[in-house]
Amino acid sequence: MKILLADDHRLMREGLRSLLARQSGMDIVGEADNGITAVQLARELTPDVVIMDIAMPDLNGIEATRQIKAELPETKILGLSMHADRRFVKRMLAAGASGYMLKACAFEEVAKAVRAVMAGRVYTSPRITDLVLEDYIQQLSGTVDEGGTLLSDREREVLQLLAEGKSTRDIADCLHVSTTTVDTHRKHIMDKLGLHNVAELTKYAIREGLTALDE
Repeated sequence: MKILLADDHRLMREGLRSLLARQSGMDIVGEADNGITAVQLARELTPDVVIMDIAMPDLNGIEATRQIKAELPETKILGLSMHADRRFVKRMLAAGASGYMLKACAFEEVAKAVRAVMAGRVYTSPRITDLVLEDYIQQLSGTVDEGGTLLSDREREVLQLLAEGKSTRDIADCLHVSTTTVDTHRKHIMDKLGLHNVAELTKYAIREGLTALDE
């Protein structure tokens, strides 16, 4: 099976590559250190599985997952994160991921997870399984507010780039849109969230897991 590694930490990618290269039938076809590159490589290489870090620069793993699944619905995506946070888990699975693992787990668990998602199963680390079950029980009892996100997919992309200190021109070049479009998105984001400056937007982006700045 063809596997794409997407993680902004080189040592993490090297560890995963070393482990998976020893597994029968697993071939690492590419590596990405940010979400935009992960989407581009997935499009070019059509991997069977993408091991996707949740928090990456330029485009986070959740948004990258959403874009890859929209174009390559058969590709399995396995989320990888430092955080056992129900918000990240829910958003990653809602974006189309087939699993969610913690970076603190043993490397050997990754190979097990890859085989599970290729077999059509959903795989989560034990701590994540507990969170998912707890959240499901709360939904059944009506104690969870499903409110949902206020922002569109493109607005979340712009917000992440703003929080990472990108200028309007940088964002426009990155997203292949005009600076006027970026300014319009920024105004809509501020209006929807009731926030008034970049510092407040940055705090919101970190809290909601849209940027890697808190790692």
